[in-house]
Parts: sequence; C-alpha cells; structure tokens
Amino acid sequence: MVRRVVVALLVPVTWSPPGVALDKWRAALAEDVVDLLARLSAASPAIACVPADRELAEEIAWPGMPVWEVSSATIRPVFAAAAADGFDQAAIVAADAPDVPGMVLGKLLQPLDAKTLAVAPGGADGGALGVAARLPLEPWVSDVGLDEASAQALRRGAPQPAEVTTTAAWRRLRGAQELASLDMGLEGWDNTRAVLGG
Repeated sequence: MVRRVVVALLVPVTWSPPGVALDKWRAALAEDVVDLLARLSAASPAIACVPADRELAEEIAWPGMPVWEVSSATIRPVFAAAAADGFDQAAIVAADAPDVPGMVLGKLLQPLDAKTLAVAPGGADGGALGVAARLPLEPWVSDVGLDEASAQALRRGAPQPAEVTTTAAWRRLRGAQELASLDMGLEGWDNTRAVLGG
C-alpha cells in the first residue's frame, strides 16, 4: 500500500490586511490549512517549518501530527523528511491558502502513479500552491521554494519534460487582490474568517 502525506509548509508571509497583525494573520492562514489536511482521508497530514517557526507549528498542529523541522523552507528538505518518515509520495502545500478545496490537493497527488512531480500553480502572483513527488526524490529535482516553483522551472533538470505535470491551480493569499476573491459563502477557513471579523 502506498503511503502518502500532505505537508503544510510554513512559508514566509509578508502581507496582512489593514489592521491585522502580520503574525496573527500568518497563524490564522496556516491553522486553516492544517485543519483541512487533518481531515483528508487519502493522505496523512504533517507540518514542515524552519527552526524559527517551530513554536507556531507546534501551536497549530493537531495531536499526533508530525512536525518536521527543516533547514530551509524549500522543497528538497521537506521531501527528504517525508521519505525519512517512510512515505512513498508527498505533496507540499503552502500554508497561506486557507480556503483551498481538498479536491485540489487530491489532484496534486493523483498523477504520481505515472509522473515524478506534479505542480499546482499558485495564482496570478506566480509560484506554486504545492508540489508533489514520488519518494525518494530524484536527484535532478531543483531545490526551490514554493514562491519560485513552477512546472517549467522544475522541468529544466528532468530527463524528460513529461516527468513533471501541472495540476489544478489555486491562489494563495499574498495581497489585497487575493483577499477580495475569498468567498464568504464557502464553508471552512474559520480562523482566517475570524481574524477578518466574521
């Protein structure tokens, strides 16, 4: 049986809505992503963070959820931690997309039976919502952060471009434009909603 994990990576957050403290905003975004991962049925959840973010990771983790401390907030150390924990496939997801549907995350893992890597684009600002890989990770995979990751960039080192595929996109909340796209009618993302005032 294939063991799968979806990892919330605590990425840097440089913007918050007016009147909302940046640390409070970042924690709400990340907690909503972690809450979603904890309810997925097809994969185990985990959190990855750099040492400076360990306290936040422990605060938002569900009981028993692994927290992997990594040397940098880039994909290779996170995939290495997942492989070391015995997983066969892993998806790394930016912890600043609180309303991402579980279906989008499922589609990120789906191609790994035939592909080495799958990339979910992260919206108009570029980068990726997430990257998924078969483990152990192939040596040709570049070590990039999710802000820089794209299928095009990751294909550069691949022996065949078809080893890297693109899946459904979902925008991350990195500015006022993305904030305006939140649908208050959708369920979920309770922590972000509370920080925004309901």
